[in-house]
Amino acid sequence: MLSAIATLTSRLEQALVNAFGSELEGADPLLVPASNPKFGDYQANCALPLAKRLKDKPRAIAEKIVSNLEVADICEPPEIAGPGFINLRLKTAYLEAQLQIIRKDERLGVEIVKHPQKVVVDFSSPNIAKEMHVGHLRSTIIGDSIARVLEFLGHDVLRLNHVGDWGTQFGMLITHLRDACPEALTGSDTVDIGDLVVFYKQAKKRFDDEDDFKERSRQAVVDLQSGDQDARQAWQVLCNQSRKEFQKIYDLLDIDIIERGESFYNPLLPAVTEDLRDQELLVEDQGAQVVFLDGFTNKAGDPQPVIIQKSDGGFNYATTDLAAIRYRIQKDNAERILIVADAGQANHFNQVLQVAEKAGWVPNTVEMAHIPFGLVQGEDGKRLKTRSGKTVRLKDLLDEGINRARTDLEKRIQDEDRDETEDFIQSVAQTVGIGAVKYADLSQNRTSNYVFSYDKMLALQGNTAPYMLYAYVRVQGISRKGNIDFQTLDDDAPIQLEDDSELTLAKHVLQLDEVIAAVAEDLYPNRLCQYLFELSQKFNQFYDRCSVLQAEEPQRTSRLMLCDLTARTLKLGLSLLGIQVLERM
Repeated sequence: MLSAIATLTSRLEQALVNAFGSELEGADPLLVPASNPKFGDYQANCALPLAKRLKDKPRAIAEKIVSNLEVADICEPPEIAGPGFINLRLKTAYLEAQLQIIRKDERLGVEIVKHPQKVVVDFSSPNIAKEMHVGHLRSTIIGDSIARVLEFLGHDVLRLNHVGDWGTQFGMLITHLRDACPEALTGSDTVDIGDLVVFYKQAKKRFDDEDDFKERSRQAVVDLQSGDQDARQAWQVLCNQSRKEFQKIYDLLDIDIIERGESFYNPLLPAVTEDLRDQELLVEDQGAQVVFLDGFTNKAGDPQPVIIQKSDGGFNYATTDLAAIRYRIQKDNAERILIVADAGQANHFNQVLQVAEKAGWVPNTVEMAHIPFGLVQGEDGKRLKTRSGKTVRLKDLLDEGINRARTDLEKRIQDEDRDETEDFIQSVAQTVGIGAVKYADLSQNRTSNYVFSYDKMLALQGNTAPYMLYAYVRVQGISRKGNIDFQTLDDDAPIQLEDDSELTLAKHVLQLDEVIAAVAEDLYPNRLCQYLFELSQKFNQFYDRCSVLQAEEPQRTSRLMLCDLTARTLKLGLSLLGIQVLERM
């Protein structure tokens, strides 16, 4: 189903051609939502910038456009305001008909794209033998939401977890564990991820302080890279133990992701170097093999190279990322590659993407982009830390969200003198707690830093997950109170929009496809959050103004349909953010 804005845009484009000739074919009518409802629903602003080109007054141009504009089936007669703004107001009958159409569509009028792409979304990316921390939260849930939106639109999405599972740190850790806790490398569950973190810190200190340990660690890396069976087994045990802990987080967050770590690309690194050398892009600099790029300098103003192969023959992150790009394009056949990583890595990814383009590995048909995000801050405005100054573990953060949601729920149950089961309390607490943490993050412009506050994110009022969930629950309450099965409402019953609040709500419901299309294009999930927040506000205003169950027919059924459409829109929108709904709170 074409959205109102898409339909109006195409008709305005045609009106421009009809009025001024084929040279204006494809001209942008500059159609935007009206800033004030009293001016209508949409405003076309094309007359003003065309004045100089057409050598005429903007208002005269607007009049010619309107005289050629055929929108009588959609809009009230267009109005020209000010110097030449064209104001358009949707007809009530059109809105009612559109609602009837989407009501019978499980996708609520959101069409599958005509040309689906193979899209790689690279997100989360924790490091083996380290615990996931709050910094991984943003990459994980932003990446998941982007993947959900693209999948819903019909794209073939490959969700990749580029975990840090290779490199010098494993030589250090394996060598230390052989000395301090050899049973940890046998495949048993004798140590958990917390122990591994402690062992890693001990290994790092020994590596810095003990020459003999440093040499043995380097030899362990050589053994690992050459395929030594004992080293590989020890490495695999460490990966498996970490993987189990990661999966607990992913299960709690309802994240579906395929692991393809740095080790996967290790055999492909020599080919990357060889290809760059064949193209004469590699230069030797202080013993290392590097690529120099335009526009990248160090603090002294000297050219800053991308190191492809270190002076000792080893490779680094840039080489691995280049191998990943080549593989995703050549083997995965990706047409769009999205790397969700913090803004602090922008320089690294800009360099890597530029090297890949310079090497000719990126066809014109492939889009590659780093999708940056800002820091999670404490309420003091600084990077979020524990009271002792340590990085916040992601598991602790999520557990705290659930526990606080449970405390709030138990208080409400007590205040309302309700009798609820333990299963109900735990289920609601987890859904609200996890949903609140996710929504608080996704509702921010992802490029900005944001302040983490449990009190704000769990509030029942404001732009929060509980506010959305409560709006959804309200509709289910109407269903229970009136013993209504929304699915059995008469398909042929008319939807009649009479009150202003009904019209406002209906118009907003019908904008869902536009919002989802915008998120798929610019990859800002906060657009969808804002839409759902405003939808909840408009529904609550409608609910406060208009009786539903007490209304007379056919108004009663019409309003029930509008309630149901609102709830289904909320459920779909929240699902694209990775948030579940509740039937009761």
